[in-house]
Amino acid sequence: MSDPTRLFLIRHALVEPSARTVFYGSMDVALCDITLQQEAALYRWLAFHLPRPAHWVVTNLARTRATAAAIFAAGYPEQDLTVEPDLAEQHLGAWQGIPHEALVERLRHPPHPFWPHAAEEEPPGGESFAQVQARVGVALERIVERHPGQDVVIVAHGGSIRASLAHALGLTGHQALAFSIRNLGLTRLEKVGPDWRVAAVNEEPWTPPDWE
Repeated sequence: MSDPTRLFLIRHALVEPSARTVFYGSMDVALCDITLQQEAALYRWLAFHLPRPAHWVVTNLARTRATAAAIFAAGYPEQDLTVEPDLAEQHLGAWQGIPHEALVERLRHPPHPFWPHAAEEEPPGGESFAQVQARVGVALERIVERHPGQDVVIVAHGGSIRASLAHALGLTGHQALAFSIRNLGLTRLEKVGPDWRVAAVNEEPWTPPDWE
């Protein structure tokens, strides 16, 4: 059996507070400076937990590059970054920049139980989650083809990581939106021959509870 191609997907760090009050989708918003300082231990864990060597991939949105830079600053040797736009967050079209409470009146389908809108909902001028799944699936297969049997670190987004899980597991968009993808959580996928395996979702340091 050939060596697996291992993908280490990290959701970017938390964005600035003003962006969190609206649907920002594929808008290019900045990271939260305070959180960058507060999450120092998590960045260090990622820096020493991620494989070396590895190819590094980010999206065309600055928050993924900034997250990669923070991991390098925490101790991972700085790498060249390959930009993969097809792993970007869902483009919300006319919904981008609107307050969360303004979405309900614009929906054409009942919302998802764990997400503001259904997977089949297509914002005007934007894309549905099903379309995100399609482009992300193509991008993942392209990355695996380029780096067979190697390790690839991908700094991406909640939406594209859900779409990656859907591609690996053959899930519907409705099923994929049930995943909660945490900021800076590590999701690991492996491609072995024609088959995908999910090795971890939202992996992060575990702190034993204080029983005293």
